[in-house]
Amino acid sequence: MTGAVGQVRGVLAERVVISTPLDPFLSLKAASEYTGLSVKTLRRAVNDVPDRALPCYRVGAAILVRRSEADGWLAQRRTVGRPSLVAAMRELGLVNSR
Repeated sequence: MTGAVGQVRGVLAERVVISTPLDPFLSLKAASEYTGLSVKTLRRAVNDVPDRALPCYRVGAAILVRRSEADGWLAQRRTVGRPSLVAAMRELGLVNSR
């Protein structure tokens, strides 16, 4: 019986690991490849003012970004249309403010 219980536990543990969504930490280089932004742009983003900065983890000299936080940071910067045109229309009262 003990062997069977161990096998069941192994299978359950494997399924839990497989079904758990991964949210890896990315180096700036890996985050650059993932987002399509340059490492320089991401480095500026992590050093931006706190309410606009890309969330990161500093471990020694390494800067790590969690993939889900990079996705959220990018989603906050989503625009529709040309930003300058939208701003001009907003000033004229032709578009509701967000």
